Amino acid sequence: MPAEPVAPPAVTEDDPGGRTVRRLVAVVALGAVLPALYLPGLVHNFFDLKIYMSAMDWWRVGHPLYDYVQPDRVQGELYFTYPPFSALLLWPFGLLRLGATVAIFTALTVLAVVLTTRWLVAPVIARHDLPRRFTLIAAVLLVLAVESIRETITFGQINMLLVVLILADLLFAVPQARRWAGVGVGLATALKLFPGIFIVYLLATRRWRAAAVASATAAAATLLAAAIAPRDSWRFWTHELWTTERVGRTDIVGNQSLFGLLSRFTEPEKPDRLLWLLLVAAVAGYGLWRAARAARAGDPLTGLTLTGLVGSLASPITWTHHIYWFVPAVVLLADAALSADRPDEARRRRWLAGLALGITAVTIYGVVTFQAWGAGPVRTHDPVDFVVQNTYVLLSLLLLVALPVRSRLDAENRTNWTDLPSNHVRR
Repeated sequence: MPAEPVAPPAVTEDDPGGRTVRRLVAVVALGAVLPALYLPGLVHNFFDLKIYMSAMDWWRVGHPLYDYVQPDRVQGELYFTYPPFSALLLWPFGLLRLGATVAIFTALTVLAVVLTTRWLVAPVIARHDLPRRFTLIAAVLLVLAVESIRETITFGQINMLLVVLILADLLFAVPQARRWAGVGVGLATALKLFPGIFIVYLLATRRWRAAAVASATAAAATLLAAAIAPRDSWRFWTHELWTTERVGRTDIVGNQSLFGLLSRFTEPEKPDRLLWLLLVAAVAGYGLWRAARAARAGDPLTGLTLTGLVGSLASPITWTHHIYWFVPAVVLLADAALSADRPDEARRRRWLAGLALGITAVTIYGVVTFQAWGAGPVRTHDPVDFVVQNTYVLLSLLLLVALPVRSRLDAENRTNWTDLPSNHVRR
């Protein structure tokens, strides 16, 4: 008799226990890499935070705030450069022991990373049915690994506070037309000027009320500081704001802005201001046009990410810890790659995934962390220098063009980016 045919083995789902073990191993591996990535940054020893606290001590005993200066082998002299409203926020920390202040700043930064990463990643998890806890933990660990966050923590910077204010405003309050929409951007602008680019974004997207609220909030915070410290406020807004030399040298590799790129060509001379302004106008015009287009399409995350990149490029000095905006850019690229599920989109999916992985790898490795902060001038001598010294500038310019914008499918039912459908993404 012929042998009876044997049925093929049944296809079963992967062992849940095996999946759990693999995820646990991945999380442990990511966590184990973090100390090695932070090791080079330990030389910063909370350098910026110590300057803040020394300036607060100087100010508390009656000296003019903006007279504070300390020598530095790389920058020459370092000053307190933030607006007076930031000084009001920092002043109470000067009453604490330095160790306590360091611990508070570090804990708040890590908390801000967890919160903002959840805001960015949770909608992607829901749209693509990803394992929630594992994806969120892995995302937080990856964000903690990128250079901008490492530098924020090891220098003792306040950047993640600004990011929380901006994202809360532009991801939730503004799209949902909340009464307080604009307050976060206004407070961030009063603290560190750079977020003022997001007021321009609100104007470009015709969010007139939110732009007015942001402007009024920034003005109110500034006037509050002026009422408490009138002389320091007058000095900052009439003189120190325009003295860019106080912020630091523009040629060192840590300055990843268009002005930094030009400075490394012209050092020891300053770049031609007209050329720089023309470049800024072209980049800002194109970037804000795409950001406004994204907002009109109901895609506020892409809009604010493009705006953040524009601000980084346009500012005369953009230290690496200022460029948080690669983080939401990678989330957007990964989301778009996962959404491109049709066979005819395979090439596009590979391009988006490759770009996301490439940016993640570059920002984890770091442009500045593994280079010497030498006191000598930095010049661009050849194409290799140009790419290595300006990696973040070039990536920012690439993202202004390549970051995908989602199409509007059901505008009346979409209140923020988390409501976006999981397909149909266009350039």
